[in-house]
Order: sequence, then C-alpha cells, then structure tokens
Amino acid sequence: MENKKIALVTGGNKGIGLEIVRGLLRAGCRVYLGAREATKGHQAAAELAPEGEVVFLEVDLINQATLDVAAAQLQRQEGHLDILVNNAGINVTGDGVPSTADVRSVEQVLRTNFLGTLAVTQAFLPLVKQAAAGRIVNVSSPLGSLTLSGQNDWGLLGYSASKAALNMLTVQLAYELRDTAIKVNSAAPGYTATDLNNFAGTDTPAQGAAEAIRLALLPADGPTGTTSSSTGLLPW
Repeated sequence: MENKKIALVTGGNKGIGLEIVRGLLRAGCRVYLGAREATKGHQAAAELAPEGEVVFLEVDLINQATLDVAAAQLQRQEGHLDILVNNAGINVTGDGVPSTADVRSVEQVLRTNFLGTLAVTQAFLPLVKQAAAGRIVNVSSPLGSLTLSGQNDWGLLGYSASKAALNMLTVQLAYELRDTAIKVNSAAPGYTATDLNNFAGTDTPAQGAAEAIRLALLPADGPTGTTSSSTGLLPW
C-alpha cells in the first residue's frame, strides 16, 4: 500500500522553492510543484522528474480561480495534503525605507506575500485537515522579525512587513489548530542568492531551502507556532 506523503510547494519552479521540491522528492514525497506560469512550471517539473514523482500545478497567489481549481484537482487525485509549503513571494522596485517607500509598491508586496499566502492557505487547509498529521510551512525571512528589524538597516518596509504579517499568520493559525495534529511554522532562509536580490546572496538555494524542508518533515513531537532558521529559533 502506498504511503507517500503528498506535498505542495508554491513558487516551486525556481530558487529556494525548486530546492524545497527537490528535497521533499528525495525524502520520498509526491510533490505538486506550484507555479503561476505553466511553461516554467512544466520545465521545472521535467528537470526534477529524475528525483521522484513531481506534478506541475498552476497556482497564482493573486488569482483565486487558480487556487480553487488546484484545490479541486488535489481533492480528486489525492484526497488530502500532508505538506503545504507557502514559498512563493515577490520583491519589487520602489520598496524602501519608511520615509520614501512607494506606497503602491508596498501594497503590491503585501498583496502577494501576505494576502496571497493567506488565500493559498485557506484554499488548501481543508485538504491538510484530511491528512493524518499535516504540516504547513510559511517561508518567511529574518527581515520579518520586529526585533531584528529594529537593529538593522534593511530598508525594505514592504517586504519586511509582508514577512512579519506572514509570521502572524503562522502563530495565529498554529493556535487555531492547537488541538489537531497539524503543525504550522515559519522558516527563515539566510541571505540566499535568488532573483529577489539579483543573486547577491551568500547562501545557495539548497542552503536556503534546508530549514523549510526540515519543518515540512517534522515528527509528531516537533514544535508548532515558531519561526526558525538553520541556526535555530529567531526572535519575533
């Protein structure tokens, strides 16, 4: 009898998301690779096919219709979802320090990174509830820490605020689901070389993916309602 865990990773066609998909495939999961562009999603799935069972799924955080269709497809094909990794996110030109950040740019980042992730979570949570012990991982950032943001000159108000809001989703959802077997945590990659920072980061995408993969595969005695990096827990 097949007992593979079923996983969905949003933004799985590149960068950290691609490496999260790869890591979950290597752990024996069947992974649905969520991406908003079909061509890029299919290409990424084909690249990863030698690693295991990977299926492209159209998931656009700001297009509710794609979320509804994807959730219905997973319901038909799998009946449940063991792992949801909310990885997709953006960074835009115009974001900056509070005194000069373009309000429209800040709004765009919040709409995708926070509201879009909330929409994804709500769309797939019924499937996670049908799993024996679901795991939800929100890919956040050290920039989402209020404590660390007060000690560093990061200068990205919108992006930082979106990740802080994502951390709030983590703790509130973890509390809401406290009497279930579902665990909800935030993973904070380090400064990873991706297109979000024009590949200026010092960590590889594989290094950036490691904590999200660990949290996605937490055992029954693992934590819930935390934010952590590969070096340990982070302050809120």
